[in-house]
Amino acid sequence: MPVVKLTLAYDGTRYAGWQVQPNGPSIQAEVERALSALHKAPRRVTAAGRTDAGVHARAQVCSFPEERPLPEKAYVMGMNALLPPDIAISAAALLPEGFDARRSARGKRYCYRIENRPTRFPIGRAYAWQLFRPLDAGAMGEAAALLTGRHDFAAFQASDCEARHAVRDLGRLEVRPEGEALVVVAEATAFVKHMVRNLVGTLVEVGLGKRPPAWVAEVLASRDRKRAGPTAPPQGLALECVFYGDELHAQGG
Repeated sequence: MPVVKLTLAYDGTRYAGWQVQPNGPSIQAEVERALSALHKAPRRVTAAGRTDAGVHARAQVCSFPEERPLPEKAYVMGMNALLPPDIAISAAALLPEGFDARRSARGKRYCYRIENRPTRFPIGRAYAWQLFRPLDAGAMGEAAALLTGRHDFAAFQASDCEARHAVRDLGRLEVRPEGEALVVVAEATAFVKHMVRNLVGTLVEVGLGKRPPAWVAEVLASRDRKRAGPTAPPQGLALECVFYGDELHAQGG
């Protein structure tokens, strides 16, 4: 049976996360509602990753098997007419049987934005962590370099994470200045729950001068979540890309 692959972007501000849940609106529920309207029958989708409440996506991917798929353009135009303004389908593709948005993924790229201004900036508050004390981007980059590679990231794992273990391959973690902001770019084959936000919170401890860069290696080795920095707030995080081919290590990744 063919599989429909959808690439979508969303502003996660008013959602309880990707996954359907009883405590609030979800991205998945809106996508499945639009799909069901198009096909005039219920449809369920699988996503590449379950973003948390308040987290955004520029290129999330979901998929579903479909015996009688519509033209690709119908999914883009039709669903965008049915979805709320903060969710949009950017591309659709018909793929052979066996493709699965989650199981077929080879990795993901997340970006976390920190606005480092003297005072708060209302326009950016929904899409960045706003910090008003100067951050040392060089020290944060030095610390980030100590965290790349294959490690047990239990020190950066949420306490309620359901993963069997926290060993992950973090191929890229860099701190990139962008004007009055810093962007933390993280690429890995997979992430544990809250891993990027906990990494960012730990790097910020270094950037504020509270800890030296070498401290992050001690935190990593400890496998103790209590040793790491606080969890960065969700609004600065966005899923940038899901990799399905050799592009994981392309473009500096």
